[in-house]
Amino acid sequence: MRKQLCDALVARATKSEMVFLTGDLGFMALEPLQETLGQRFINAGVAEQNMVSVAAGLARQGFEVWVYSIAPFCYARPFEQIRNDITFHNLPVKLIGNGGGYGYGVMGPTHHAIEDYGVLLTLPDMSVFVPVFDEDMEAVIARAGASSRPAYIRMGRGEPPNGYTVPAYAPWRQLTCGSGPVVIAVGPLAGTYIDAFEQLPVEYRPNFWVVTELPIEQNPLPTELANQIEKSSSLCVAEEHVRHGGFGSDLLLYLAEKNIAVRRFRHLYARAHHFERYGSQNFLRRQSALDVDSMLAILKNFSTPEGSQHD
Repeated sequence: MRKQLCDALVARATKSEMVFLTGDLGFMALEPLQETLGQRFINAGVAEQNMVSVAAGLARQGFEVWVYSIAPFCYARPFEQIRNDITFHNLPVKLIGNGGGYGYGVMGPTHHAIEDYGVLLTLPDMSVFVPVFDEDMEAVIARAGASSRPAYIRMGRGEPPNGYTVPAYAPWRQLTCGSGPVVIAVGPLAGTYIDAFEQLPVEYRPNFWVVTELPIEQNPLPTELANQIEKSSSLCVAEEHVRHGGFGSDLLLYLAEKNIAVRRFRHLYARAHHFERYGSQNFLRRQSALDVDSMLAILKNFSTPEGSQHD
């Protein structure tokens, strides 16, 4: 998604008040943005706390500020500065974290960003964008840039099937239709399931949705999705994020408050920062049972009366 990010920001760079800060990252990807912005492209170095405080100061002076780093260095290392300097003053700084979830898999647990949006959504006025496909970046940058709230953009890499026509951007999108249970995924992980779902018989094929913008309170469930959950009463949520503070628990609370019953629920999530072995993003997804085979096993389980109700 870095090329699409760069293209979208270059298109915005005609705004004289736009400033971009990077934590010594973006090489071989963001050079066109650097050339376009000139002195408004600032390499803050490996000093993320200072970078975020400077970003807050620039935003307070009326600049449109974008901050970029590897995801854990973007939200975890400078968390106090995000909390105190940005969100306590509701400053519209846009944080861009590359490599969300297990995106930097072989780099080990220090580079995993599997608690990022859960942590940041505890802060006041924060919005989160988790683009699904590379093609989403243009709309995400436009929507985040137009918002008066602080925002975090969790970047990954689009993973649609070959030849797939990416649907137009929206906070919620239905990717497959069927008579099976409801499945909701967060961000790029959704792309890994599309082909397998499309190959299922329609009576077992899930109504599969992907969410791109959080929290739910800012973008409530579409009526069609809420109706599908009520009709099915079987729901699975998949997210490359730890269980605590993730989308799954937030969704269940939302449904409970709306009196929408879920009889059978399964949650696929990032199970650990550490595993016995290091590996790629796909390897770590398998370790967490976020892979396609694990998802298909859950759908098969849902199709039996004795299927497990909770995980």
